[in-house]
Amino acid sequence: MASTIVPLDTPQGQARFFVDLADRPISILVLGHGAGGGVAAADLELLARRLPPLGITVARFEQPWRTAGRQVGAPPPRQEQEWAQQPLVAGGRSAGARVACRTGSDTNAAGILCLAFPLHLPGQPEKSRLTELLTPRQPRLVVQGSKDSFGTAEELRAAIGKVAGITLVELPGVGHSYRIAKSSAVEPATLHATLVTEVSRFIASTVGITTS
Repeated sequence: MASTIVPLDTPQGQARFFVDLADRPISILVLGHGAGGGVAAADLELLARRLPPLGITVARFEQPWRTAGRQVGAPPPRQEQEWAQQPLVAGGRSAGARVACRTGSDTNAAGILCLAFPLHLPGQPEKSRLTELLTPRQPRLVVQGSKDSFGTAEELRAAIGKVAGITLVELPGVGHSYRIAKSSAVEPATLHATLVTEVSRFIASTVGITTS
């Protein structure tokens, strides 16, 4: 079933929500997209398909610059203006995860989902964005590939240390886009099942629900 597209007028122009409704919703997951892609990213689409049957409505938020057909994102402050005040569990992939973390104190989200959090630019580990991930007061789930050039799961694990409130799930053999390397022994179905299971479990724990 196709997503319901809901236009949204914002100070930065028209944005859109791509909404996949659960028949009997018990929670809402709001997801932002990355700087180099859109709401059609494979992991965002997977969650939009697989979580509604578990009672979780998924709303993928498309930033105004993307709706307008531009390939380059707006500066961070403008992205925050459009994102703040999203309900329940907020999150996104890459740049979308950064936005969700930076606006954590401004939203009423029970938790924050970070898919492929960009800890640093490729080859520049000294320019860490760890502070953004540590700032929110809400519980955070980070799902990171073991071969992510923007910061591997191992790098994140070392950087986070024993900080409370952050759960890290490693996806073996995948990079920033969650594509599986040809040399990996992990099957796509296994990767997809892990992603859906971990995200639904996180949502259930943060908003106090039981998924079926």
